[in-house]
Amino acid sequence: MANISPTNTEVWTAAKRIGRPVEAGEAELLATYLGQLTKWNKKMNLVGPSSWRGIFDRLVVDSLFLADFLAGLQLPDKPLCLDFGAGAGLPGIPLRILWQEGDYWLVEVREKRTTFMRSVLGRLKLPGTNVFHGKAEDVLTRLEKSGVQATADLILSRAFMPWEKLLDFIHPMVRNEADRKGMVVILANDPPPGAANIPDGWELGDVASYPAVEDTRYFWSLKVK
Repeated sequence: MANISPTNTEVWTAAKRIGRPVEAGEAELLATYLGQLTKWNKKMNLVGPSSWRGIFDRLVVDSLFLADFLAGLQLPDKPLCLDFGAGAGLPGIPLRILWQEGDYWLVEVREKRTTFMRSVLGRLKLPGTNVFHGKAEDVLTRLEKSGVQATADLILSRAFMPWEKLLDFIHPMVRNEADRKGMVVILANDPPPGAANIPDGWELGDVASYPAVEDTRYFWSLKVK
């Protein structure tokens, strides 16, 4: 049956097949997430693929390779990370199963999706992983009122908005201090533009490609100058 929840072993095998193995405990948490997402997806249409395997191959694959990419970046200890347009928790929730640095906020304006994310995070108990229900432009102001630092060390975006517009949008939100510069990581289907096409105030950082089921995808980081 297409919509059944995966076993831990099935998830472990699927990860190994794409060349990014996971530990047994990580496979268990990923299986829980995928099981909940396929269940909720039947009623709410949270993501396009209907089966756990379709979700894994088309969406979760990004999170597995993203964990390695972020681990290689020069981020500060305990970074503040914002995931814009988090949707049903992709890439953020599978990412946090493998990469748990700092405080991570899943930012989503749609209530049904934030309800799902809070429900599944209640099961997974991932450290430093939070849901923000509201507009992206409001997140730092509201977090600051609750005692969280006022600028982000890392912002993640997959199709939140075109990257050129995104850079203008987030520039005031990213930490810009002499000894601590924030960055954004773009998840894309295309490689980054040449350095001459990067807007003023930003510089291109690390770039990586990785295999998806039907194509090659990319991560690229841009750092505040």
